[in-house]
Amino acid sequence: MSSLSADQLEVTRIGEGPPVLFVHGSIVGAELTWRRQHPLAERWTLVIPNRPGFGASPPLPRGDFEVEARLFAELLGDGAHLVGHSYGAVIALLAAAARPQAVLSLTVSEPGALQLAGTPEGERMIAHGEMLYAAGDSIPRDDFLRLFRTGTGSSRATPAELPEELLRGAELAMRERPPWEAEVPLDQLAAVGLPALAISGGHSPVFEAVCDRIATRLGGERAVIEGRGHNIPETGAPYNDCLEAFLAKAQDCR
Repeated sequence: MSSLSADQLEVTRIGEGPPVLFVHGSIVGAELTWRRQHPLAERWTLVIPNRPGFGASPPLPRGDFEVEARLFAELLGDGAHLVGHSYGAVIALLAAAARPQAVLSLTVSEPGALQLAGTPEGERMIAHGEMLYAAGDSIPRDDFLRLFRTGTGSSRATPAELPEELLRGAELAMRERPPWEAEVPLDQLAAVGLPALAISGGHSPVFEAVCDRIATRLGGERAVIEGRGHNIPETGAPYNDCLEAFLAKAQDCR
């Protein structure tokens, strides 16, 4: 358990309109992850927190999707659309299950819940991840970061000399609870009937299978946005157009 509360997180709010709560993943914080989504602020209120340990948000002893889900569930307030990417998508799934009455819609892109793939490729990806996390204390941060990004299919370039922000992100990732340990309550979410959208990047059979299963089990929509590998929000306009069309439909159905 943690004494960290949602009001201690650094949160940026921009725009006007229905609220959309964004949950970033590992390594980099909210500003870099969601920088290309700022044009959506013309029609939506973007609520963009830094997860614990990122930006000015106080750290947890260890990043943990269960603990963080409770914080983001609180940040939903009286109701918001919920959008998560990568590790943040696992947090979003759990936050939605914790407070479904406060979720106007749920969008996830390539959640790290690799066990949902249910394929041999998914099992191998988890095994490689377990090996990397187990070696975390014995390898340099820059090596961990490069192996981590290769494993997820990140399209971001990793410089030879890592800036402090990336070194800090690598440290946080090295201590995180692996996302494939999450027990994602898909049956519970399906029973609620939330509008749902799962987005993949068209680069990994494992992430394709994860997103297929989520969309199928939740009776939700499914999209593939190629061009930036795992870093789907970095596509900018293609991601924004897909997300906004979904948000608008969910908003109209309320």
